[in-house]
Amino acid sequence: MKLIEAIILAVIEGLTEFLPVSSTGHMIIGSSLMGIEHDEFVKLFTIVIQLGTILSVIVLYFKRFFQSFDFYFKLIVAFIPAVIFGLLLSDTIDKLLESPMTVAVSLVVGGVILLFADKWFNNPTIDSSNDISYTTALKIGLFQCLAMIPGVSRSGASIVGGMSQKLSRKAAAEFSFFLAVPTMFGATAKKLYDFYKGGYHLSSDEINLLLIGNIIGFIVAIIAIKSFIGFVTKHGFRAFGWYRIVVGGIIVILLLAGIDLQVM
Repeated sequence: MKLIEAIILAVIEGLTEFLPVSSTGHMIIGSSLMGIEHDEFVKLFTIVIQLGTILSVIVLYFKRFFQSFDFYFKLIVAFIPAVIFGLLLSDTIDKLLESPMTVAVSLVVGGVILLFADKWFNNPTIDSSNDISYTTALKIGLFQCLAMIPGVSRSGASIVGGMSQKLSRKAAAEFSFFLAVPTMFGATAKKLYDFYKGGYHLSSDEINLLLIGNIIGFIVAIIAIKSFIGFVTKHGFRAFGWYRIVVGGIIVILLLAGIDLQVM
């Protein structure tokens, strides 16, 4: 992987990880158009640079992470379903990851849902993520598990899950950001463990690429999160719905044109 390719992928990750548009779908298009070979390091890179985006959430919501232990317990409750289903369905998930068409279909279907999400869930009663119950946290965690299907979008699934439980758009988005911290940290830790367990080792150049990727992902994610909260509070999710449909359509067109797309 070249430096410019690492930078572009980090920008894509930072922009799309916390938006309901599927970072996986964008990684597929970006890496395939650049002709990046999907070796073990590239697969590791696309996961490990999530550490930078995780840090962006902690920095932006620093005070929230130190308000009470109740906050952490709710995150743990919401995170548990992902751990359970991730272990039980690991083989099925791996098979789905081999199908770019699954990503395309998921993008389109998720896009259609976002077109109507604001109408379906237009009577919120919870305006702060601090006010959710443990039961609500668990339900949002179950919704997040839908993102194990490539192209669904972790943030999209958890945000819609929150809105279905009477959270406002802002509260649902913020809880989705918080839930990303244990979820993405767990995914990164597992990927690093599997990488070294498989007998692979990082060269000094690869370590530098990971550092650069995380720094860029951190900066871009901060901008994306702040912009997203303001946009979705005023305008809702309809624009993201149409965007997902377009991206899903692009992937279908690329597949029909015979371009080899590989899920990251």
